[in-house]
Amino acid sequence: MDQFFAKDFTGGEFAFMGIAHLIALLSIVLLNFYLLRYKTSSEETRMKVRWTMAIVLWVNELGFHIWNASIGAWNIQTMIPLHVCSVLVWLGGVMLVTRNYTIYEFAYFMGIGGALQALLTPDLGVYGFPHYRFFQTFISHGLIVTSAIYMTTVEGFRPTWKSFRRIFVGMNIYLVIVFFINQAIGSNYMFVAHKPETASLLDALPAWPWYILWLEVIGLLTCLILYIPFMIKDRRMKAQPV
Repeated sequence: MDQFFAKDFTGGEFAFMGIAHLIALLSIVLLNFYLLRYKTSSEETRMKVRWTMAIVLWVNELGFHIWNASIGAWNIQTMIPLHVCSVLVWLGGVMLVTRNYTIYEFAYFMGIGGALQALLTPDLGVYGFPHYRFFQTFISHGLIVTSAIYMTTVEGFRPTWKSFRRIFVGMNIYLVIVFFINQAIGSNYMFVAHKPETASLLDALPAWPWYILWLEVIGLLTCLILYIPFMIKDRRMKAQPV
């Protein structure tokens, strides 16, 4: 148990696409298929499902802050919930409980897009399976993706073309706010101050600030890919004879 929460974990580094990684990803996929069974359930039952996911999201994130504080790693430069996934952990729970459509738009596009990257290439370093950090990461990002998919497939929500405009404007306003917060406290939230200190996909992009423009393009393309299923559905409906 000491090693489970240890700051200096000796159980082995995270293995990219290793057995534990693949099982974690498969578990998330199976969870999403399992939740489809509630599509025809009553609102009371679906509310219980939504509350369960919201509570797990919140408790899991709170535990992450407590763990960082316990090992002396909590600070305002890294632990304030300003990264997109950190924000959507808290707002995603609100979306599930209140069925808020505005949050859903951001959860669908930014949540799925961002959390999928974190699931496929998690920045876990020495914290491989079975460390607490391993479970916390996949629970957090897995439920960010799952909550958005659940609201789409079970609750019947869907984005629209207008969602693109709201997401683009909203995220750029947020980006500017975070930029000035970074300048004030010496942080690098949203990676708008500089590239991450550790190796990342951003290393393949141009230097600051040009890589931010590339991230804008990548973000738009990601949103477009996520919207393709709805484009296909809309075209099929229009093609049906009246």
